[in-house]
Amino acid sequence: MGLHLWMITKLVVALSKVIFLFRVSDAAKNATFDENYKITWGNQHVQLLNQGQEVQLSLDNTSGSGFGSKDYYGSGYFQMRIKLPGWDSAGVVTAFYLNTNLGAHNELDFEFLGNKPGKPITLQTNVFANGVGGREQRIRLWFDPSTDFHYYKLLWNQHQIVFFVDDIPIRVFKNNMMNGVGFPNKAMQLVVSLWDGSSWATDGGKTKANWAHAPFLAHFQDFRIDGCVSSPTSPNKDCYSSRYPWNNQKFWQLNNRQLRAYENVKRRSMKDFVLDEDIDAPDAVLKPFHFCLFLTIFQICLFLKSAPYLA
Repeated sequence: MGLHLWMITKLVVALSKVIFLFRVSDAAKNATFDENYKITWGNQHVQLLNQGQEVQLSLDNTSGSGFGSKDYYGSGYFQMRIKLPGWDSAGVVTAFYLNTNLGAHNELDFEFLGNKPGKPITLQTNVFANGVGGREQRIRLWFDPSTDFHYYKLLWNQHQIVFFVDDIPIRVFKNNMMNGVGFPNKAMQLVVSLWDGSSWATDGGKTKANWAHAPFLAHFQDFRIDGCVSSPTSPNKDCYSSRYPWNNQKFWQLNNRQLRAYENVKRRSMKDFVLDEDIDAPDAVLKPFHFCLFLTIFQICLFLKSAPYLA
């Protein structure tokens, strides 16, 4: 049994390296920062690296920083490769999200909540639709997001919103407007920011950012955008057209592989928004080796299948 497990582990590691090499090759074709994004605040705390293929945001006791897309979008498949501030990052919030900025508030959030040394970073997702939020969910990731880059992705069409970590769906928000549940349907801008959330992010605000360890640094890659350009004041009615791949029927719901992975994530790690003391409970922490192995194999299957956009 031990030998078989060792052989499976070696195979997974080898295949993961192959996938990584393919993705590195593909990343070379990605858009540069200036093609799709602009700095929105904290200019002195933003640094472009590798000829615009990477951006470093920094946070200290004087300012955070951020950038946003030049255009607004009415649907799409959005992604960013992110490496978070590590070690003592309590109080530090790194965010990647879609936001309306105008009119009724629509927003789709990835928020990474820093933590004390030895404590895991928490990923919080949220959905605002027509000014109504309060849908926070938190998850403990199955890896340390501060040691390497990982993909964080948002699929948004008229049928569903899916949050992905790498290729693993971690949250699904279905369109239930027929039942009176709001669903984001306004043009939104992609926004990335690094800021001080000491008032709430860690231990309910009891643990603040330790400025002795500043600057806190977050790194971002892959600035391509697959989205339908729209406007907050003049929506593009074509954004739900089937000519955009993410609107095709196969993206109206998770496929069987994705559904199995999603159920595993929900069962093992997902919790509705509660106090940090509750989230620190052992059943909220996702660490088991076998689940990590399952997720890696799942990613390999998706890659080999080569499904567009979601592989």
